[in-house]
Amino acid sequence: MSTTTRIPREAERPRTLSGSLGVGAIVLMVVAAASPLTVIGGAAPLGVLLGNGVGFPSLYLLSAVVLVLFTVGLSAMSRAIPRPGAFFTYIGHGLGRSAGVAASWLAILTYTSIQACVYGYIGAVLASTVAGLGGPTIPWWLCGLAVVALTGVLGYNHIDLSAKVLGVLLLAEVAIVLVLVVAVVLRGGAEGLSLEPFAPDNVVSGAPGVGLMFAIAAFIGFESTAVFRSEAKDPDRTVPKATYIACAGVGVFYAFASWGLVMAWGPSQAVDTVAADYENVVILTTALYLGPIGQIIMNVLLITSMFACILSFHNVLTRYQHSMASARLLPTALERVHPTHASPHLSSLVQSATAAALVLLFAILGLDPVLHVFTWFAGVATLAIVILMAVTSIAVIVWFRRASAAGRVWNTLVAPVLGFVGLVACAVAIIAYFPLMVGDVDAAGDPVFGGVSIFLLALIAAFALIGVVQAQILKRRYPERYELVISTIAEGA
Repeated sequence: MSTTTRIPREAERPRTLSGSLGVGAIVLMVVAAASPLTVIGGAAPLGVLLGNGVGFPSLYLLSAVVLVLFTVGLSAMSRAIPRPGAFFTYIGHGLGRSAGVAASWLAILTYTSIQACVYGYIGAVLASTVAGLGGPTIPWWLCGLAVVALTGVLGYNHIDLSAKVLGVLLLAEVAIVLVLVVAVVLRGGAEGLSLEPFAPDNVVSGAPGVGLMFAIAAFIGFESTAVFRSEAKDPDRTVPKATYIACAGVGVFYAFASWGLVMAWGPSQAVDTVAADYENVVILTTALYLGPIGQIIMNVLLITSMFACILSFHNVLTRYQHSMASARLLPTALERVHPTHASPHLSSLVQSATAAALVLLFAILGLDPVLHVFTWFAGVATLAIVILMAVTSIAVIVWFRRASAAGRVWNTLVAPVLGFVGLVACAVAIIAYFPLMVGDVDAAGDPVFGGVSIFLLALIAAFALIGVVQAQILKRRYPERYELVISTIAEGA
């Protein structure tokens, strides 16, 4: 069968993804995915409590250094292969079609997991907020489904609408965090201001592997800048610049904000304070330093922060599905673009249905939205994204060496190698501490690889295996489609 029968004619596909997103808009999209206030209000306290205590802020800087090194190679690859699709596109070109297909499914698992975990968290917070205001007791999953519906409406429309909504929400939550930290600084904290969180002894204290897991989780989404390539203005300049700004900016902001949180209670009292009420420690800190009005604002923005995270990952997932459909890895219907909104509308609808199904499944299984849904799937997403980035670093090195393409040695070899080493070290630490995070313990209370941790780790391996199997089926039964797995992206995405 000729390839022309496999690729829709222009008359059948009159619209493609388009837009004029600049550096600022793309940065807002991906930083909103990182959900700054959710990180500071949820992940940072857990990093302090379960990780390396008052030394946790330093891990944001360490993570940023590793990820910036990774970004150097990613940006070089995005210029050499100017196609949307990010991980699976680059891995496919560098390491072959089977590896690319495996990466595509692992990326789907990553972004679905992080979105699912936040649906659980926001559902619980919304239900608690309604009850606290004197309203009825609403199951968390009903609140989660309401958020799914709102996200679906925005995701169905043009990307510029989502960017504007995310921009407003992001600026508001960053502003309240900065105001809080400034208030802590002006009052000198509880025990004076110091750099104790960055002292070597504190950095390696406690369980730094757990802290590193929470720190890296805060960066998930920054690499998705490449997914918006088709909708970017001057993508060769815009996408790499946005990626660097997002990665470095997130690292510095989180380190500064979590340092302020430690200073607010003092290094000697921070861990005990978090242990007493880690879910509300940021709210309590805000009430102490900004008063009741600030506390109310923080409560509201915590909810909108989680919504911004969900909306951003919804947009990333719909575009990943769109690119996979272009590569014939998913039904070609997901490749369609709305004639008015210029959005991958069918892909958006599928993603909304998937999110709703997961929320209902978690409810049927009786999972706790925070202790189970949020914690477990945040761990899955973190490990999966680290693996994807490590493999992408190898793909960059291999592709530039094999293609003899132009590029600086620093961009195409040195930085990717350093990034790979750092990412592998992070992956090893995350796996070692995985049972501790998901709560698998033996009779003595010591962490062991039990049922939950084994299942979740197997889930990561299973999704990668799905990709390998799909690639082999295509190669044997539909060789012409297999040949188009990577090249179709170039022609159709």
